[in-house]
Amino acid sequence: MKQKEFNIPFSGLKQGKHEFAYKIDSTFFESFGYNEFNGATLNLQVVLNKMSTMLELGMHAEGSVNVDCDTTSEPYDQEVLGDLELVVKFGDEFNDENDDILILPHAEHQLNIAQYVYEMLVLAVPQKRIHPGVLDGTLQSEVLDRLAELSPKEEKKDSEDFDPRWDELKKLQTDK
Repeated sequence: MKQKEFNIPFSGLKQGKHEFAYKIDSTFFESFGYNEFNGATLNLQVVLNKMSTMLELGMHAEGSVNVDCDTTSEPYDQEVLGDLELVVKFGDEFNDENDDILILPHAEHQLNIAQYVYEMLVLAVPQKRIHPGVLDGTLQSEVLDRLAELSPKEEKKDSEDFDPRWDELKKLQTDK
């Protein structure tokens, strides 16, 4: 089982709310074979509400991951914010087919949340990663300069360059 520190031994806990805090870095993602982050600094807060017949988990993570920009390949820190609610019920056999409800066998005494945390955090990172300097124009990069050189130049058409035959065709659209 991955990441033993993410095991929550719920059987010894009293009913009510219990809080857990975790620090997550790049070794967490590497343990899943995920290497798209150059680095990671995240804080995870987990609130476990133990009831007589089920458990409710609320997970909240925030921090940043260092990723490469899709446009320039420049590394930057991407802010990450993730939330996940999970209900754990007990049944005859393990079942995690539903995204919101996990069924554990009655004999289980602990829950490993590592897979849920991993999926929540990977999905919290935007699919398209753009360096903030690209968006506000402050990043100076050879790649951006080269892209600007190669981008098609817009030519403004003067009225004398315009072909009057198009006017006749446009009239067909409005004449009904």
